[in-house]
Amino acid sequence: MHAPLAPYGGTLKPLLVDGEAAVGLRRVALGLPSIELDWRQTAELEMLLNGAYSPLSGYMGQAEVRSVQENFRLADGMTFWPAPVTLKVKEKTAVGLAVGGRVALRDAEGYMLAVLELSDLWAAQDGWVHLGGALAGVDLPPRHDFRELRLSPAELRALFARRGWHRVAAYQARHAMHRAQYEFCLRTAIAEEANLLLHPWAGGDMVESGDYFGLVRSYQAVLKRFPAATTQLALLPGLPPPASARDVLLRAIVARNHGCSVLIIGGEFQPEGGCRRGEDIVRPQEDFDPAAQALALGVKLIPFPRLVYSEDRGEFLPASEAPPGARVRALAGGEFLQRLRRGQKIPDWYSFPEVIAELQKACPPPEKQGFTVFFTGLSGAGKSTLARALAARLMEIGSRPVTLLDGDIVRRHLSSELGFSREHRDINVRRIGFVASEITKNRGVAICAPIAPYRQTRRDVRAMIEAVGGFVEVHVATPIETCEARDRKGLYAKARAGLIPEFTGVSDPYEAPERAELALDTSALAVDEAVQRILLKLEHEGYLR
Repeated sequence: MHAPLAPYGGTLKPLLVDGEAAVGLRRVALGLPSIELDWRQTAELEMLLNGAYSPLSGYMGQAEVRSVQENFRLADGMTFWPAPVTLKVKEKTAVGLAVGGRVALRDAEGYMLAVLELSDLWAAQDGWVHLGGALAGVDLPPRHDFRELRLSPAELRALFARRGWHRVAAYQARHAMHRAQYEFCLRTAIAEEANLLLHPWAGGDMVESGDYFGLVRSYQAVLKRFPAATTQLALLPGLPPPASARDVLLRAIVARNHGCSVLIIGGEFQPEGGCRRGEDIVRPQEDFDPAAQALALGVKLIPFPRLVYSEDRGEFLPASEAPPGARVRALAGGEFLQRLRRGQKIPDWYSFPEVIAELQKACPPPEKQGFTVFFTGLSGAGKSTLARALAARLMEIGSRPVTLLDGDIVRRHLSSELGFSREHRDINVRRIGFVASEITKNRGVAICAPIAPYRQTRRDVRAMIEAVGGFVEVHVATPIETCEARDRKGLYAKARAGLIPEFTGVSDPYEAPERAELALDTSALAVDEAVQRILLKLEHEGYLR
């Protein structure tokens, strides 16, 4: 019989105070400077507060970071640690903070989570500052989703003890479990005489990274295929670290702190093709051997091999074990993702229908997605005219609700306090992008028609919207001479007379799109013809059927 595995460092070290100490800390925090953490930082903080990063007592200082990077050791010079854990904030956020002081750490809603005793502060690159010091937590970040699955290291250890589980294999998943992962995890648990913990990373934000909802639902679905008496599903509140050798060892420490002595590595979906093999990650490095070091940490790494589906056997097996001439099949990760996004059939041998059903809810085919058509171009180019005509045609089709976000209308109702400086124009376009992303996320159509003269702003808006749906950029590339000739308000004449500063195309540049899906010159196209080209593009991309 295996003895229960002790936490790394001997004792689980959650950083939460309780009772009167928590009440007092909240009171003290009212008079402290505050830092509002983004959702990524909040997820990392939760891993510290709940003890997943035991024996750390907070964020590392500069000397400890250097020691970890160069020698794999914490500040005591003895304890192995593979990767830095720091808090990085913008330079302006750190103004007024000083070593020896304290700062309250709050989530995006202003809820106070912890107090940081600032013992180190140093500048990083590009206007960032690192903060180091001990943490005193008053509460974990509020979570309103999948509460029954959010088990801390202490809670999981207690659960394992009640069930008599002394040897547990963890699969820390960042992607859905298909048949290859299912079969390998089940075989590994049997071979290692271990129980199995399915432990997907679920530290995403409901607004900015909602895709983890589909991930978790897919695990709830596939869980029913595992033996109920020997399998547990729980959520890791952090964000998956990169799959480097150092980060794998950090994951091994996290697994040990949750009571697991075996960690399955690899099998993670790669968009460029296939599943990443564990052997690629745990291969010995010049300065250390990840697998040997993990064993020294008390965790056995089980690398995921390259698996292929054997039609003859009706199961997955390592490619190296496939007999010569055997009928084997494989589906590249990129092809799977493409099929999923297009609503095409996924082969039965590749995955389970209940898993695909959950993923399709989170990633519907284009004809069921929301999308944004983003017009950009000079004043007078014809953006608003095309946007209104396109909105009318899409409303006529009636497949989705349509919202028109014209530049002038948005300025009147959403950005009335803004002027026309470069900074304010940028803010206005980003506001339009945010509203469009919300419409798109909820399966509607947003049609935007700002000037949007700056490439970086448009790139940022594209990234924001493509994370939740479709994005089609239309450059209304009408020559400036035509735009000036159409100028009913006389804006160009005023700009050339110096009466309007920072006017796009005259005294301020217009940066033409680098990769617009369409470029239309309304001096050579009638409105109906231009709109028809947009509709054909939307049809070609699969948004219209």
